[in-house]
Amino acid sequence: MDHNMKKTFEALKSNLGFVLTALAVSAGVVLIALFFQRLYFKNRAQKVDRTRRMTYTALFSSIAAVLMLLELPLFFAPGFYKLDISELPVMICTFFLGPVYGVAAELIKVVLKIILKGTSTAFVGDFANFIVGCTFILPAGIIYHAKPSRKTALIGLIAGTLVMTVFGSAFNALYLIPKFAELFFAGKGGLDALIGMGTAVNGRITSVNTLVLYAVVPFNLLKGAIVSLVTFFVYKPISTALRMEHRKKAL
Repeated sequence: MDHNMKKTFEALKSNLGFVLTALAVSAGVVLIALFFQRLYFKNRAQKVDRTRRMTYTALFSSIAAVLMLLELPLFFAPGFYKLDISELPVMICTFFLGPVYGVAAELIKVVLKIILKGTSTAFVGDFANFIVGCTFILPAGIIYHAKPSRKTALIGLIAGTLVMTVFGSAFNALYLIPKFAELFFAGKGGLDALIGMGTAVNGRITSVNTLVLYAVVPFNLLKGAIVSLVTFFVYKPISTALRMEHRKKAL
């Protein structure tokens, strides 16, 4: 782990501009979460005491970090796109405690993953996982908590998947893919080398736009569909169990 931490700090120092951009975008995400937390959860969140909210957030984050380490390669995408379902416990946390705790769980998950495994994408993949993950959990959680029901949960999950797909695709095309090529493929062929990895698995991938179309879009749709489906069926029994446990502790 010491070796991973050393590599992590070296990457941070060499990619300072990217880190500052990541911090600025992340701050914007946090502000959005805070706004909707205050809008919908001013009184509702108090039903779970602060200590238990922090405990639940830590629990969901830890589970998410472990799931983030379990990555599956995809036949239609280059090797740096791997599927994980780490948004599942984060989505449950968002539904149960609200947007702020969901964003916190998403951030802690990524930080834990970096501590445990380091970064293999010059932090671009880790930043993308956090930001794009937030574009999934926030719309879903906000819509669900506007009027909690199975119907709004389903609508929120579908909306979250679509927002994640559209935002993730645009963000990849305009910033993440070029930045990844600049930081990770410097001296290795740059953007052409990155596109070449896509071409190797899918001959229709010949540019940034086709990489997004044939790899990023289906990747986000697949991830959103899996997480949404599981969340829809497991959230109710999990939330019920957590509320019962909380009531027992309060007695």
